[in-house]
Amino acid sequence: MLKTIDYKTQGTCSKRIMIVLDDDIIKDIEFEGGCSGNLQGISKLVKGMNVNEVISKLKGIRCGYKPTSCPDQLANCLIEYVQNKQKTTV
Repeated sequence: MLKTIDYKTQGTCSKRIMIVLDDDIIKDIEFEGGCSGNLQGISKLVKGMNVNEVISKLKGIRCGYKPTSCPDQLANCLIEYVQNKQKTTV
């Protein structure tokens, strides 16, 4: 079942992340704003991956002096997705 997520980022140059999931697999992802080349690379690398695998690889990555990064914001988005999914299945 396809699900679309539109996530407003915090503390990064990118402003939004739009994700299409098929069950827990990332089918498509697009960042709005941010470092185009790096975010295109991240997008291609995570396509086809399970959300939990992406979270484990990207959570906690920092961008310079900032306490977060675009990859960390992606992980935060997916953590929210997993938590909300668990709430609706309980």
